[in-house]
Amino acid sequence: MQDLSSGEVTFTETRRVVFGRPAGEVLREQAEAMGARRVLLIASTSLCTRTDAIVGIEAALGGRHAGTFHGIAPHAPRSDVLRAVEAARAVDADLIVSIGGGSVIDATKIAALALKHDIRRVEDFEPLRTRVDADGQAVNPLTEGPDIRVVCVPTTLSGGEFNPRSGATDERAQHKQGYGHPAMVPVAIVLDPALAVHTPEWVWLSTGVRAVDHCVETLASYRSNDYADGLADSALRLLVEGLARVKADPRDLEGRLKCQIGAWQAMMPVLAGVPMGASHAIGHVLGGTCGVPHGYTSCILSPTVLAWNAEHDARRQGRILQCLGNGQATAAAALDAFVRGLGMPRTLAEVGVDEAQFGQVATYAMHDLWLRTNPRPIRDEGDVLAILRMAA
Repeated sequence: MQDLSSGEVTFTETRRVVFGRPAGEVLREQAEAMGARRVLLIASTSLCTRTDAIVGIEAALGGRHAGTFHGIAPHAPRSDVLRAVEAARAVDADLIVSIGGGSVIDATKIAALALKHDIRRVEDFEPLRTRVDADGQAVNPLTEGPDIRVVCVPTTLSGGEFNPRSGATDERAQHKQGYGHPAMVPVAIVLDPALAVHTPEWVWLSTGVRAVDHCVETLASYRSNDYADGLADSALRLLVEGLARVKADPRDLEGRLKCQIGAWQAMMPVLAGVPMGASHAIGHVLGGTCGVPHGYTSCILSPTVLAWNAEHDARRQGRILQCLGNGQATAAAALDAFVRGLGMPRTLAEVGVDEAQFGQVATYAMHDLWLRTNPRPIRDEGDVLAILRMAA
């Protein structure tokens, strides 16, 4: 009898993904279907203050709109999340909608969780967060998830809206930490490429590379499978085409929608249980500790980690090279060329991270679950430092 690969895919509680339609129209339908009468919007500051997009969504919701909150800083500091919780309490929200990038989405999902656990102070978040034990296993203290559901309207491509996990930063420790429960995932997601036109180019392109990183670390993982690899392959091809099209023409809505569908497909292997690797693990720390935008962390680390892994074993990297299809000799070189072609940074120096910070980054990275699942085993902080120096 053949030795077959085996696995299991556990699906999330997201019931609906709507793409290619105006966000306001879909949100009104969703609120009506759920019987929600006090909808709080948690939106990006730039959309609230520099565009009329949020005003239009408020109008579409009509009397169901209870309030709008903005002011979530990058990497979702706990204090900002707490202010969002207070805004939801003030209007007795029965549905919370996030409109914006990854930090806004993370903050919104954690805010719903914090309402359930009656969080009133910044330090009250501490008992809720996931930890990694000495054996590299995640220890999640949560047994009860949110009662109030969330709907997400992403305007970037990092894909966190599909994930029942989120991250927020402990400002005192300068450490981004995870929170997770199946009910944290949004009940519905709206992919509106017209709304995403307002996203700054560098944010769109760099978070697109974040989605590319999901594909790359899936296709490079020895713990992946045919189901996940097929999704990652499709997603990577959509992202390569879509990002190049939007770089050439920011008004290309079809190109933006290809990016959004690609980012969606790229997250499915993660949700199906395929672990990411060192690019994501170290990137989490560069974000929360050094303030590097998450998209930029993937621009810098994904090609570097591919190169570092290839020194050990490059068997899983051939499909990545085929998907990128730009004539380079290796997957790392092809990804490097793609990222540079988008005009994104490729070194830590370009984003203001120097060797004086490497030690703290390496220490914190050793506590990230996905560092333990990198294709090339990472034995200690010295291996993390080697990757950082390659990316310097």
